[in-house]
Amino acid sequence: MKRRHLHIITIVALMLSTALSGLNAQNLRDYMSLNGKWYFSIGDDPDWARYHYNHFNWEEIRVPSMWEQQGFNGYDGFAWYRKEVNIPQDAENLSLWLDLGYIDDADELYLNGELINGSGKFPPEFETAYNAHRLYKLPEQHLKYGQTNVIAVRIYDAYKEGGIISGNIRLRAEINPLRPDLSLEGKWKFKTGDKSYYKEASYNDSNWDEIMVPGAWEAQGYDNYDGMAWYRHTITLPHELKDERLVILLGKIDDVDEVYVNGELIGQTGEISENFFFVYGEAWRALRGYTIPPHLYKNTQKMTIAVRVQDQTQTGGIYEGPVGIITMDKYIEYWNEKRR
Repeated sequence: MKRRHLHIITIVALMLSTALSGLNAQNLRDYMSLNGKWYFSIGDDPDWARYHYNHFNWEEIRVPSMWEQQGFNGYDGFAWYRKEVNIPQDAENLSLWLDLGYIDDADELYLNGELINGSGKFPPEFETAYNAHRLYKLPEQHLKYGQTNVIAVRIYDAYKEGGIISGNIRLRAEINPLRPDLSLEGKWKFKTGDKSYYKEASYNDSNWDEIMVPGAWEAQGYDNYDGMAWYRHTITLPHELKDERLVILLGKIDDVDEVYVNGELIGQTGEISENFFFVYGEAWRALRGYTIPPHLYKNTQKMTIAVRVQDQTQTGGIYEGPVGIITMDKYIEYWNEKRR
């Protein structure tokens, strides 16, 4: 088997991120409590995601707590929560996360009318994610600083208790965040299995599933799946980034990966193997940052990013951010800060 070498900058990230062990309680600080009353309605209507929807005639229930204990005993099905939150202007310098604790069974999160993330799957292909801790990054481009923001959570409960049932519901701020110049978090194309032509820019992925990135694939309808899978995403690079040296950030991936841009391998962490032998056994802890060769973006309008992933056990996929494009200068500055 041909062995490919890691880019030097990725090796630095591997060593440092192993010691830092990623996004955990030490990387986040509490910013704003959201425990208490939220607006609530059973039923399901896509208008309920809208920023300007009038929810003031809805019920108010406590969060966190199962809805069965608040007047909706025996109800199984769809329901929505909504809450207005004022984000101060000075939060522009922060990277904010929404901690929604534990939700029974499946959910979608909307911020100011935009779908941000979710866990589990809704009917007809229902998959529960009742035991998954919901900790969702709030994309800066969808936040309204110094204004009212609307958080809307769509939930489906199949049986027994339902809703935002437990946890400490709050906004949290990341300490020394790595903030891309272009966020790529959101919906990506996704397919289990493995074909070499999935890396090609010309490949038609229109019939693939969509999955939220970042987010473990087990929490998005692929429970207990171990093996090979691919992610694909096509972007138009902003003109102001074309003259920069660029790095693609792919957060953390469980377990090993190969990353292609317009069909060309640009980096990998660990080595994919038929017998699940990982050359770098702690790859799942490593923050992925791969340099993008300039010839892949200088003279083209679009870039197709394809990520080949092999998962051995438990969590799989691009499970944690940040995911995006960052200049080399900012990426080096981030790691220099970490080393101080």
